[in-house]
Amino acid sequence: MITELNERSREIFRRIVDSYLETGDPVGSRTLSRQAGLAISPATIRNVMADLEDAGLLFSPHTSAGRIPTEVGLKLFVDGILEVGNLTNAERQSIEAECKTSGQSVEGMLENATQALSGLSRLTGLVMAPKTQAPLKHIEFVSLSPGRALVVLVTENGVVENRIIEIPANDLPSALVEATNYLSARLVGRTLDDALGAIKIELSTHQAQLDVLTAKVVEEGLAVWSGDGGNSALIVRGQANLLEDLDAAADLEHIRALFEALETKQSMAKLIESADIAEGVQIFIGADNNLFGMSGCSLIVGPYHDSKERIIGTIGVIGPTRMNYARIIPMVDFTAKLVGRLIG
Repeated sequence: MITELNERSREIFRRIVDSYLETGDPVGSRTLSRQAGLAISPATIRNVMADLEDAGLLFSPHTSAGRIPTEVGLKLFVDGILEVGNLTNAERQSIEAECKTSGQSVEGMLENATQALSGLSRLTGLVMAPKTQAPLKHIEFVSLSPGRALVVLVTENGVVENRIIEIPANDLPSALVEATNYLSARLVGRTLDDALGAIKIELSTHQAQLDVLTAKVVEEGLAVWSGDGGNSALIVRGQANLLEDLDAAADLEHIRALFEALETKQSMAKLIESADIAEGVQIFIGADNNLFGMSGCSLIVGPYHDSKERIIGTIGVIGPTRMNYARIIPMVDFTAKLVGRLIG
Protein backbone atom coordinates (compact mmCIF):
# COMPACT_ATOMS: atom_id res chain seq x y z
CA MET A 1 0.00 0.00 0.00
CA ILE A 2 2.91 2.36 0.75
CA THR A 3 4.11 2.07 -2.83
CA GLU A 4 0.69 3.25 -4.02
CA LEU A 5 1.04 6.60 -2.22
CA ASN A 6 2.36 9.54 -4.19
CA GLU A 7 5.42 11.42 -2.99
CA ARG A 8 3.44 14.10 -1.17
CA SER A 9 1.27 11.59 0.68
CA ARG A 10 4.31 9.53 1.68
CA GLU A 11 6.09 12.60 3.03
CA ILE A 12 3.08 13.75 5.08
CA PHE A 13 2.52 10.22 6.39
CA ARG A 14 6.20 9.89 7.31
CA ARG A 15 6.20 13.16 9.23
CA ILE A 16 3.06 12.22 11.14
CA VAL A 17 4.50 8.87 12.19
CA ASP A 18 7.91 10.35 13.05
CA SER A 19 6.25 12.94 15.26
CA TYR A 20 4.01 10.35 16.92
CA LEU A 21 6.93 8.03 17.70
CA GLU A 22 8.82 10.94 19.24
CA THR A 23 6.04 12.58 21.27
CA GLY A 24 3.04 10.23 21.34
CA ASP A 25 0.78 13.17 20.47
CA PRO A 26 -1.63 13.55 17.53
CA VAL A 27 -0.35 15.75 14.70
CA GLY A 28 -2.52 18.42 13.09
CA SER A 29 -2.38 19.95 9.61
CA ARG A 30 -1.35 23.39 10.87
CA THR A 31 1.57 21.92 12.83
CA LEU A 32 2.75 20.06 9.74
CA SER A 33 2.43 23.11 7.48
CA ARG A 34 4.86 25.01 9.72
CA GLN A 35 7.58 22.39 9.49
CA ALA A 36 10.66 23.22 7.44
CA GLY A 37 10.79 21.76 3.97
CA LEU A 38 7.05 21.17 3.63
CA ALA A 39 5.65 23.99 1.48
CA ILE A 40 2.06 22.71 1.49
CA SER A 41 -1.00 24.57 2.76
CA PRO A 42 -2.95 23.30 5.81
CA ALA A 43 -6.00 22.72 3.58
CA THR A 44 -4.04 20.45 1.23
CA ILE A 45 -2.51 18.61 4.18
CA ARG A 46 -6.00 18.04 5.65
CA ASN A 47 -7.13 16.51 2.36
CA VAL A 48 -4.13 14.18 2.28
CA MET A 49 -4.69 13.23 5.93
CA ALA A 50 -8.32 12.42 5.16
CA ASP A 51 -7.23 10.17 2.30
CA LEU A 52 -4.71 8.41 4.57
CA GLU A 53 -7.44 7.96 7.18
CA ASP A 54 -9.78 6.47 4.56
CA ALA A 55 -6.97 4.06 3.62
CA GLY A 56 -6.79 2.88 7.25
CA LEU A 57 -3.33 4.31 7.90
CA LEU A 58 -4.31 7.14 10.25
CA PHE A 59 -7.04 7.85 12.76
CA SER A 60 -8.11 10.69 15.03
CA PRO A 61 -8.17 9.74 18.73
CA HIS A 62 -10.39 12.72 19.59
CA THR A 63 -12.88 14.91 17.78
CA SER A 64 -11.15 17.80 16.00
CA ALA A 65 -7.77 16.40 17.04
CA GLY A 66 -4.80 15.67 14.85
CA ARG A 67 -4.00 12.22 13.53
CA ILE A 68 -1.85 9.32 14.73
CA PRO A 69 -0.99 6.13 12.84
CA THR A 70 -3.11 3.00 13.14
CA GLU A 71 -1.34 -0.29 13.84
CA VAL A 72 -1.66 -1.07 10.12
CA GLY A 73 -0.15 2.29 9.27
CA LEU A 74 2.65 1.84 11.77
CA LYS A 75 3.51 -1.58 10.38
CA LEU A 76 3.52 -0.26 6.81
CA PHE A 77 5.74 2.60 7.92
CA VAL A 78 8.22 0.25 9.60
CA ASP A 79 8.23 -2.12 6.63
CA GLY A 80 8.38 0.45 3.85
CA ILE A 81 9.51 3.93 4.95
CA LEU A 82 11.53 3.69 8.16
CA GLU A 83 15.21 4.58 7.85
CA VAL A 84 17.09 2.40 10.31
CA GLY A 85 19.89 4.09 12.24
CA ASN A 86 23.24 2.81 13.48
CA LEU A 87 24.43 1.90 16.95
CA THR A 88 27.02 4.11 18.59
CA ASN A 89 30.40 2.64 19.43
CA ALA A 90 29.53 2.96 23.11
CA GLU A 91 26.37 0.89 22.63
CA ARG A 92 28.23 -1.81 20.72
CA GLN A 93 30.97 -1.96 23.34
CA SER A 94 28.43 -2.13 26.16
CA ILE A 95 26.64 -5.11 24.62
CA GLU A 96 29.92 -6.87 23.81
CA ALA A 97 31.27 -6.35 27.32
CA GLU A 98 28.12 -7.80 28.91
CA CYS A 99 28.07 -10.84 26.63
CA LYS A 100 31.75 -11.71 27.04
CA THR A 101 31.71 -11.90 30.84
CA SER A 102 29.91 -15.25 31.02
CA GLY A 103 32.66 -17.77 30.28
CA GLN A 104 31.46 -20.89 28.53
CA SER A 105 27.95 -20.97 30.01
CA VAL A 106 25.57 -20.39 27.11
CA GLU A 107 22.67 -19.61 29.41
CA GLY A 108 24.75 -17.15 31.43
CA MET A 109 25.88 -15.36 28.29
CA LEU A 110 22.29 -15.20 27.00
CA GLU A 111 21.08 -13.79 30.32
CA ASN A 112 23.73 -11.08 30.13
CA ALA A 113 22.87 -10.32 26.50
CA THR A 114 19.19 -10.02 27.36
CA GLN A 115 19.94 -7.79 30.34
CA ALA A 116 22.17 -5.56 28.20
CA LEU A 117 19.51 -5.28 25.51
CA SER A 118 16.87 -4.41 28.10
CA GLY A 119 19.09 -1.83 29.78
CA LEU A 120 20.11 -0.01 26.61
CA SER A 121 16.67 -0.03 25.03
CA ARG A 122 14.74 0.63 28.29
CA LEU A 123 12.39 -2.14 27.13
CA THR A 124 11.78 -5.74 28.16
CA GLY A 125 14.47 -8.05 26.79
CA LEU A 126 13.90 -11.71 26.03
CA VAL A 127 15.74 -14.58 24.40
CA MET A 128 14.88 -18.11 23.35
CA ALA A 129 17.90 -20.17 24.39
CA PRO A 130 19.07 -22.69 21.80
CA LYS A 131 18.49 -26.38 21.81
CA THR A 132 21.62 -28.38 22.37
CA GLN A 133 22.54 -29.28 18.80
CA ALA A 134 26.12 -30.53 19.16
CA PRO A 135 26.94 -34.15 20.09
CA LEU A 136 27.52 -34.67 23.79
CA LYS A 137 30.97 -35.27 25.25
CA HIS A 138 30.04 -35.69 28.91
CA ILE A 139 26.96 -35.95 31.15
CA GLU A 140 26.94 -36.14 34.93
CA PHE A 141 24.52 -35.97 37.87
CA VAL A 142 25.89 -34.17 40.94
CA SER A 143 24.18 -34.23 44.34
CA LEU A 144 23.48 -30.77 45.75
CA SER A 145 21.28 -31.44 48.79
CA PRO A 146 18.55 -33.89 49.78
CA GLY A 147 15.96 -33.77 46.99
CA ARG A 148 18.08 -31.76 44.54
CA ALA A 149 20.76 -32.60 41.97
CA LEU A 150 22.64 -30.82 39.21
CA VAL A 151 22.66 -32.22 35.67
CA VAL A 152 25.78 -31.15 33.77
CA LEU A 153 26.08 -31.50 30.00
CA VAL A 154 29.26 -30.80 28.03
CA THR A 155 29.08 -30.83 24.24
CA GLU A 156 31.88 -31.73 21.85
CA ASN A 157 32.25 -28.06 20.90
CA GLY A 158 33.01 -27.17 24.54
CA VAL A 159 29.66 -25.68 25.59
CA VAL A 160 28.71 -26.41 29.21
CA GLU A 161 25.06 -26.35 30.24
CA ASN A 162 23.46 -27.36 33.51
CA ARG A 163 20.05 -27.66 35.13
CA ILE A 164 18.90 -28.29 38.71
CA ILE A 165 16.40 -31.14 39.05
CA GLU A 166 14.20 -32.41 41.85
CA ILE A 167 14.88 -36.02 42.90
CA PRO A 168 13.52 -38.24 45.69
CA ALA A 169 14.87 -37.00 49.02
CA ASN A 170 15.93 -40.53 49.95
CA ASP A 171 17.92 -40.99 46.74
CA LEU A 172 21.26 -42.74 47.21
CA PRO A 173 24.54 -41.43 45.72
CA SER A 174 24.80 -44.72 43.88
CA ALA A 175 21.59 -43.88 41.97
CA LEU A 176 23.21 -40.70 40.62
CA VAL A 177 26.29 -42.65 39.56
CA GLU A 178 24.17 -45.31 37.88
CA ALA A 179 22.04 -42.66 36.12
CA THR A 180 25.24 -40.99 34.88
CA ASN A 181 26.61 -44.28 33.55
CA TYR A 182 23.31 -45.23 31.91
CA LEU A 183 22.89 -41.95 30.03
CA SER A 184 26.59 -41.64 29.18
CA ALA A 185 26.44 -44.99 27.39
CA ARG A 186 23.50 -43.79 25.29
CA LEU A 187 24.19 -40.07 24.81
CA VAL A 188 27.93 -39.47 24.49
CA GLY A 189 28.79 -38.89 20.83
CA ARG A 190 25.13 -38.26 19.92
CA THR A 191 22.80 -35.27 20.08
CA LEU A 192 19.96 -35.22 22.55
CA ASP A 193 17.39 -35.21 19.77
CA ASP A 194 18.95 -38.34 18.25
CA ALA A 195 18.94 -40.34 21.47
CA LEU A 196 15.92 -39.19 23.49
CA GLY A 197 13.34 -41.25 21.63
CA ALA A 198 15.12 -44.56 22.11
CA ILE A 199 15.85 -43.83 25.79
CA LYS A 200 12.22 -42.99 26.52
CA ILE A 201 11.10 -46.24 24.90
CA GLU A 202 13.57 -48.19 27.04
CA LEU A 203 12.28 -46.53 30.18
CA SER A 204 8.58 -46.92 29.36
CA THR A 205 8.95 -50.62 28.48
CA HIS A 206 11.29 -51.30 31.43
CA GLN A 207 14.07 -52.50 29.12
CA ALA A 208 16.62 -50.34 30.90
CA GLN A 209 16.82 -52.66 33.93
CA LEU A 210 17.20 -49.74 36.32
CA ASP A 211 15.95 -49.71 39.89
CA VAL A 212 13.10 -47.38 40.75
CA LEU A 213 15.25 -44.60 42.21
CA THR A 214 17.72 -44.56 39.32
CA ALA A 215 14.92 -44.59 36.73
CA LYS A 216 13.36 -41.61 38.52
CA VAL A 217 16.64 -39.68 38.35
CA VAL A 218 17.04 -40.45 34.66
CA GLU A 219 13.45 -39.37 33.91
CA GLU A 220 13.86 -36.09 35.79
CA GLY A 221 17.13 -35.41 34.01
CA LEU A 222 15.59 -36.00 30.61
CA ALA A 223 12.51 -33.92 31.45
CA VAL A 224 14.45 -30.68 31.78
CA TRP A 225 16.04 -31.15 28.35
CA SER A 226 13.01 -32.21 26.34
CA GLY A 227 9.41 -31.25 25.63
CA ASP A 228 7.92 -28.10 27.14
CA GLY A 229 10.38 -28.12 30.00
CA GLY A 230 13.67 -28.32 28.33
CA ASN A 231 15.52 -28.16 25.07
CA SER A 232 14.88 -24.46 24.67
CA ALA A 233 14.26 -21.95 27.45
CA LEU A 234 12.79 -18.46 27.45
CA ILE A 235 14.75 -15.86 29.42
CA VAL A 236 12.97 -12.54 30.16
CA ARG A 237 14.55 -9.45 31.74
CA GLY A 238 13.29 -5.92 32.47
CA GLN A 239 9.52 -6.54 32.66
CA ALA A 240 9.11 -3.38 34.76
CA ASN A 241 10.13 -1.28 31.75
CA LEU A 242 6.71 -1.96 30.22
CA LEU A 243 5.16 0.16 32.97
CA GLU A 244 7.39 3.18 32.42
CA ASP A 245 5.57 4.28 29.26
CA LEU A 246 2.18 5.83 29.96
CA ASP A 247 0.70 4.62 26.67
CA ALA A 248 1.76 1.05 27.40
CA ALA A 249 0.39 1.21 30.94
CA ALA A 250 -2.96 2.81 30.08
CA ASP A 251 -4.79 -0.50 30.48
CA LEU A 252 -3.25 -2.25 33.47
CA GLU A 253 -5.45 -5.31 33.08
CA HIS A 254 -4.05 -6.03 29.64
CA ILE A 255 -0.50 -5.34 30.77
CA ARG A 256 -1.10 -7.73 33.68
CA ALA A 257 -2.26 -10.38 31.21
CA LEU A 258 0.90 -9.83 29.21
CA PHE A 259 2.98 -10.21 32.38
CA GLU A 260 1.24 -13.51 33.07
CA ALA A 261 2.04 -14.68 29.54
CA LEU A 262 5.67 -13.75 30.08
CA GLU A 263 5.65 -15.62 33.38
CA THR A 264 4.15 -18.83 32.00
CA LYS A 265 6.30 -18.38 28.89
CA GLN A 266 4.29 -20.78 26.72
CA SER A 267 2.57 -18.25 24.44
CA MET A 268 5.71 -16.18 24.12
CA ALA A 269 7.85 -19.23 23.42
CA LYS A 270 5.52 -20.29 20.60
CA LEU A 271 5.59 -16.81 19.09
CA ILE A 272 9.37 -16.53 19.21
CA GLU A 273 9.86 -20.04 17.87
CA SER A 274 7.66 -19.08 14.89
CA ALA A 275 10.27 -16.42 14.08
CA ASP A 276 13.01 -19.07 13.98
CA ILE A 277 12.21 -19.90 10.36
CA ALA A 278 12.69 -16.32 9.14
CA GLU A 279 15.99 -14.65 8.33
CA GLY A 280 16.63 -11.17 9.68
CA VAL A 281 14.87 -9.10 12.32
CA GLN A 282 11.12 -9.76 12.66
CA ILE A 283 8.66 -7.14 13.93
CA PHE A 284 5.25 -7.97 15.43
CA ILE A 285 3.16 -4.83 16.02
CA GLY A 286 0.03 -4.85 18.17
CA ALA A 287 -2.68 -6.96 16.62
CA ASP A 288 -0.11 -8.84 14.53
CA ASN A 289 -0.39 -11.27 17.43
CA ASN A 290 -3.17 -11.88 19.97
CA LEU A 291 -0.66 -11.64 22.79
CA PHE A 292 -0.08 -7.94 22.07
CA GLY A 293 -3.34 -6.95 20.42
CA MET A 294 -4.87 -5.36 23.53
CA SER A 295 -1.75 -4.34 25.43
CA GLY A 296 -0.39 -1.71 23.04
CA CYS A 297 2.91 -3.55 22.71
CA SER A 298 5.20 -4.73 19.94
CA LEU A 299 7.89 -7.38 19.70
CA ILE A 300 11.18 -7.09 17.78
CA VAL A 301 13.25 -10.28 17.54
CA GLY A 302 16.28 -11.39 15.55
CA PRO A 303 17.53 -14.95 14.97
CA TYR A 304 21.01 -16.11 15.88
CA HIS A 305 22.92 -18.89 14.16
CA ASP A 306 25.40 -21.61 15.00
CA SER A 307 28.71 -22.15 13.20
CA LYS A 308 26.89 -23.95 10.38
CA GLU A 309 24.55 -20.96 9.87
CA ARG A 310 21.56 -22.84 11.28
CA ILE A 311 19.06 -20.74 13.24
CA ILE A 312 19.17 -22.00 16.83
CA GLY A 313 17.35 -19.26 18.75
CA THR A 314 16.04 -15.71 18.81
CA ILE A 315 16.64 -12.61 20.94
CA GLY A 316 14.77 -9.32 21.10
CA VAL A 317 12.62 -6.86 23.05
CA ILE A 318 9.00 -6.13 23.92
CA GLY A 319 7.90 -2.53 24.26
CA PRO A 320 5.12 -0.07 23.48
CA THR A 321 4.09 0.24 19.83
CA ARG A 322 5.43 3.80 20.08
CA MET A 323 9.04 2.68 20.48
CA ASN A 324 12.07 4.02 18.63
CA TYR A 325 12.15 1.37 15.88
CA ALA A 326 15.01 3.06 14.02
CA ARG A 327 17.26 2.60 17.06
CA ILE A 328 15.94 -0.69 18.44
CA ILE A 329 16.01 -2.72 15.19
CA PRO A 330 19.80 -2.38 14.66
CA MET A 331 20.34 -2.97 18.39
CA VAL A 332 18.48 -6.29 18.23
CA ASP A 333 20.20 -7.23 14.97
CA PHE A 334 23.68 -6.50 16.37
CA THR A 335 23.00 -8.45 19.59
CA ALA A 336 21.62 -11.45 17.70
CA LYS A 337 24.68 -11.60 15.44
CA LEU A 338 27.04 -11.19 18.40
CA VAL A 339 25.32 -14.01 20.31
CA GLY A 340 25.60 -16.24 17.23
CA ARG A 341 29.34 -15.54 16.94
CA LEU A 342 29.95 -16.25 20.63
CA ILE A 343 28.01 -19.51 20.53
CA GLY A 344 29.63 -20.54 17.26
